[in-house]
Amino acid sequence: MENSIFNNFKWINESNANYINGKLIIEATAESDFFCNNGSISETGITPETLCNAPFYYTEVTGDFVMRVQVSHDFKDTYDSASIMIMQDLKVWAKACFEKTDFDTHAVVSVVTNHTSDDANGCNIDGNTVWLQIARVDNSFSFHYSLDGEKFYMMRFFNLPVDKTIKVGLVAQSPTGNGGDRIYKSFSLENKTVDNIRYGK
Repeated sequence: MENSIFNNFKWINESNANYINGKLIIEATAESDFFCNNGSISETGITPETLCNAPFYYTEVTGDFVMRVQVSHDFKDTYDSASIMIMQDLKVWAKACFEKTDFDTHAVVSVVTNHTSDDANGCNIDGNTVWLQIARVDNSFSFHYSLDGEKFYMMRFFNLPVDKTIKVGLVAQSPTGNGGDRIYKSFSLENKTVDNIRYGK
């Protein structure tokens, strides 16, 4: 991965980013997230509040594509995550996260937002590192994860009402905590149409 691959990237909610030894390190700011709650609360536990303040480092992509990256962090606080995201605007977007859940697990988690966010915990992962991938075909999308960067498994398939050109990139979040470094390695982004969106290839 070369630093030049990020030359056309821009910020929503700018933060610190450094490219060191083949790794892009983005600082998640304190109490930062992308989530659009429907107003539900819980008497116990932690319910996400509506926030759109997490650092999002993105580029614009037209048409079908596949993006993948290896992500890692130190899982300090609930909902801490290194994530990937696609966005039409602040009301229509989706993200795949490697997150410290409110069940105290490390899991691949997906959130799809069309004015209101859902929230779906996926598989628990041993360790602090995983690969995340997103594939687009027309207005259909799939999120995948991998332990080795070779064999990817689907974690979510969905559709969103988006334009031909959308924002695609990396999110560093810390909804309940003080923030910290989120590490992205071996990033790739290709304009191509996969044969099977569920398989992501």
